[in-house]
Amino acid sequence: MNPGSLKTYFDQGLFGRDLLGSLVVFLVALPLCMGIAIASDLPPAAGLITGIVGGVVVGAIAGSPLQVSGPAAGLAVLVFELVREHGASALGPVILLAGAIQLLAGLCRAGVWFRMTSPAVVAGMLSGIGILIVASQLHVLVDAVPKARGLENFAAFPDALRAAFAGGGDASASALLVGIATIAIMLLWDKLRPARLRLLPGALLAVVALTGLSQALALEVKRVQMPSSLLAAIALPDAAALSRLAEPAMLAAAFTFALIASAETLLSAAAVDRMHDGPRTNYDRELGAQGVGNMICGALGALPMTGVIVRSATNVQAGSATRMATIFHGLLILLFAALLPWLVRMTPVACLAGILVYTGAKMANLRQHARGFAAFGKGWVAIYFATVIAIVATDLLTGVLIGFALSLLRLALQASRLHVRLVHDADGGACLRLEGSATFLKVPAMARALERVPPNTHLRLVHDRLHHLDQACLELLRDWGRNAAARGCELVVDWQELQRRVEGAPARG
Repeated sequence: MNPGSLKTYFDQGLFGRDLLGSLVVFLVALPLCMGIAIASDLPPAAGLITGIVGGVVVGAIAGSPLQVSGPAAGLAVLVFELVREHGASALGPVILLAGAIQLLAGLCRAGVWFRMTSPAVVAGMLSGIGILIVASQLHVLVDAVPKARGLENFAAFPDALRAAFAGGGDASASALLVGIATIAIMLLWDKLRPARLRLLPGALLAVVALTGLSQALALEVKRVQMPSSLLAAIALPDAAALSRLAEPAMLAAAFTFALIASAETLLSAAAVDRMHDGPRTNYDRELGAQGVGNMICGALGALPMTGVIVRSATNVQAGSATRMATIFHGLLILLFAALLPWLVRMTPVACLAGILVYTGAKMANLRQHARGFAAFGKGWVAIYFATVIAIVATDLLTGVLIGFALSLLRLALQASRLHVRLVHDADGGACLRLEGSATFLKVPAMARALERVPPNTHLRLVHDRLHHLDQACLELLRDWGRNAAARGCELVVDWQELQRRVEGAPARG
């Protein structure tokens, strides 16, 4: 800020609004940063570093001033799978490359194209991620180790639950009670919170209350592992790790991270724009800023980041006025992690798992999403559920690709709507009326109509309401016309006009 704008910033009370907003966002972001890191099978410090970078660095250069960036639950599933299959050393290089892809996409002004996504697929992706988060964190809720896949987690949870009550292995009934109490506090706080405390997050209330209670009762539960210094948590990728980027699996992972993170960020930015009347999002700049942030996070060995709607909505609702609120919240995370690591180490892991189970369940929200898409047709509801099922049954990328494919198929079916009517005349002739778009998908319908033409019929083709005709349908008509004489029939049509429609020229008339 220059001196003039700095004076205005303080004189108009913007500093106070941003400081209060940043404090509220910090209270929401802190437990989520640590919880998402644990859900990703990484140390909590990796999530805190991403929160700091997302606030201080990305907040300063973002194209969406009031959007808050940081570790997102939506990427936890991807990180977990990558770390389990290729090791934690693969994460830094993959995120570094994903950030470079995002930065390049922003510089090439591709931001708006990342928004070209079917809402049913996006909602299905978020619901699928929510279900996978619940499936994995149910194990963490009892201090057990989650499996690599969603269906495996659901199948193995009964055994983990029995082990918790039997006292076998790492599973713990005390941890389960802490997790259930966390979810209960958040549910009750959402329903009963006083209006004057509406900005106090239930997650923070649960963490404070249950950390204190678990310490007072000396409960034997797993607690957050936090180094005494954030610098000790930084893991710079070495040459051997960077060389793995030549592997096809690493390249595919980087593109997947870039695609999912970009889509989630820009859709979140669009939602934030609808919440306030301030400056609108510059999508290309926002995409480039996310790329810079992820390159830094990759270089530091931290979690990947996106723009996150929960923290961003909190930022707007808290009355923040400028991007300084996002920067302040990042600085608050830095101060907390640097000065109070001992306090973090007192937090039960099950408490953070309870927060993520609650968050994942809200992300899933199958009934609400299905009702929303039902207003636009059963096809979108089917695509939404197909995406969710595919993600849970396979993996995130496969599920999203299936959703995209189904959306394109539905679009093709809608674009090829064609009314085919065979009308018989009193004089023994007939006319074939085509209305709409005649594509290769409608060849069977046209063929069935032509098969119903009786022998010795003078058939006229009426196509004044035909918007489009593709090569497959044109060839069908030509073949029928060539063979019509053998049945005593004749096809009367202006072939030049039909050819014009195939070539995309407007009809004459």
